[in-house]
Amino acid sequence: MKRWLLLMVLGAPWLQAAELQWGDIRDGSLYLQPSAEDTLLVRWRPAWQADANSEHLYLLDGHGQLCGERRIDAAEVRGEQRWPLTPGAGPYRLEVPGYSFRDYQAEHADSTGAQFAPAKVHFSAEVGPDVTLYFRVKAGERATLAGKYHGGVRGLWAQRLGDGQQVNLTLKPYPAYWQFDQQALPSSRRDETWRLRLQGRGKAAFWLDGSANLFAQRAEDLSDVPDLPGQVHLRLQAKVIGRTPLLGLNLPYVLPPPSSFAVLDALRPQAAGYYSFMDVLARQPDYEDAWRRLYQERFAIGQDITLLAGTGRRADLAADRTSHDGLQAWLAATARLGGKGLHYLAFADEPNLNYRDYASYRDFFSAMAARVRAWPGAREAGVRIAMPASSRLIGGPFTRASQQRRGLDWARRLLEEQGAQIDALAWHEWMVRDLLATRSYRDSVRQAADLVGLDAQGRPRKALLIDQTNLSSGSTLSPYEQNTHYAGLWWASVVINASSDGLLDMLNWFHVADEPQWPKGMVRVLGETRFELKPVGLAQQFIQRHWLTQVLALDNDAFEVDALAMADGRQRSLLGVNKADRQQQVELSLERCPSGQLELFGPDNRPRVGRFDCRQGRLSFQLPGQTLFALTWNAS
Repeated sequence: MKRWLLLMVLGAPWLQAAELQWGDIRDGSLYLQPSAEDTLLVRWRPAWQADANSEHLYLLDGHGQLCGERRIDAAEVRGEQRWPLTPGAGPYRLEVPGYSFRDYQAEHADSTGAQFAPAKVHFSAEVGPDVTLYFRVKAGERATLAGKYHGGVRGLWAQRLGDGQQVNLTLKPYPAYWQFDQQALPSSRRDETWRLRLQGRGKAAFWLDGSANLFAQRAEDLSDVPDLPGQVHLRLQAKVIGRTPLLGLNLPYVLPPPSSFAVLDALRPQAAGYYSFMDVLARQPDYEDAWRRLYQERFAIGQDITLLAGTGRRADLAADRTSHDGLQAWLAATARLGGKGLHYLAFADEPNLNYRDYASYRDFFSAMAARVRAWPGAREAGVRIAMPASSRLIGGPFTRASQQRRGLDWARRLLEEQGAQIDALAWHEWMVRDLLATRSYRDSVRQAADLVGLDAQGRPRKALLIDQTNLSSGSTLSPYEQNTHYAGLWWASVVINASSDGLLDMLNWFHVADEPQWPKGMVRVLGETRFELKPVGLAQQFIQRHWLTQVLALDNDAFEVDALAMADGRQRSLLGVNKADRQQQVELSLERCPSGQLELFGPDNRPRVGRFDCRQGRLSFQLPGQTLFALTWNAS
């Protein structure tokens, strides 16, 4: 039986007296305010597919500096970590990034105040029966209690301690993941404390809107979490370490209407991801010509990747007559594009998720690669072979026996067997939803580069392509992420981390526009002829306006602020994002003070000019919370 979440367990035989335990946390932040010297003990055990997935835990101090990081290897399905907590250095923040594959229990002395900030919509914990918590609603706030049924906790009961008013919220199953239940709480002219009881057991998703999303085991622990200012020190070097990737989008399998051109122009995609339906092309070989030519000529997209599939993105193709005829039609259509640009071709969509086993995928890949090699003029037309377009690279896909299906392992085996036929390593990265965990993209790119090796110029021997990425896979979407500035912060952080070593060639957001079952685009569809940029699309517009082609070496001592230095000739650009709520004091060390411009892009999704000071090569500025920034100048 799983240990109870958020439940005071004084006197339990496995704990010393006067200790508190929190578990089983799967996605959320635990804020800790020690009043005396304390030790935080975190234990974990497997929840689901833990042996296929490594994870990280992060501990931040009150100013947002990283004071503890624990990498948990896939083989370490059970373990523990201890960190000291010092009065005056808090409030500490223990981050359990979702999606997590382990159950985490945290223990600390009862002299340390603790508050839990759960994820919204996604389940944040697994609980035992009748867990009781407390939360606070300040005077005048219009707060809403919300929750989602994930097959476990089926209801939320809340009682206001001041007058006994009660609220009952039944959590119902819905056809769409992003649907949930909510209930407005009665407002008050004074601060009010509420008791919350989680009804049922198992996966739990509960949260507050309109008030601080914080819950405690004891009412006396409820307090504001101060956003103490942070410090960021950056040092720019003149060394070029690589190229920036082309930033792109996955585009639809239809000719887009002219009314959509304005939003596509605003997004300025440099690369594209396509599906190509073999059954459609086998029947109508010229079906794709119009939209492929439009994207190449009208929108100047010079590099793309195509995943072969069947109608409806069916992924488990066979080396049969339909696939053969469809591939022949695709190659002929690519030749008709005139040999401009590079056209990567992946024979399967996430084979480690969709094929029966590695051997089945390998045989299909081998048969299709042979047909490409036999087609005259394929390479001159810009055709390049990519593999395996896996579902995730370092970790396994979201399916059973994931440990035997890691994208990195399948790619390694195929490179060993057929490396000469392969031009690129491609993969899809999903479910890194936490802003503090986006640095895993940098690790993913580095491991991909280690796998393919580097040439004499320090470039990967095979092109590296993240041809699909988003916060969540499929339709497991939260509107708090997809439809808000959060997605813009996340995308900026992913772009920066994936680009920081100059090793990646392509990075594509999946996908361009919302679809009824997958509303995860950069563009909102308002009607047949009306389109508008969502917050992440506006962030992409900001990023592209400051995107240059070369990556410069940059030292950065901050954890909550990501930054990328770029160059094009004399042009310089420093792109960054403050992922925290707190204000940051940024200092950049340069050889000399530049004459340039600082632009900020905050939660209102509108760019504005910022101010900076510079003395003797030390440039500084105030960076508000949840804000992208771009500093541009010309080098002398």
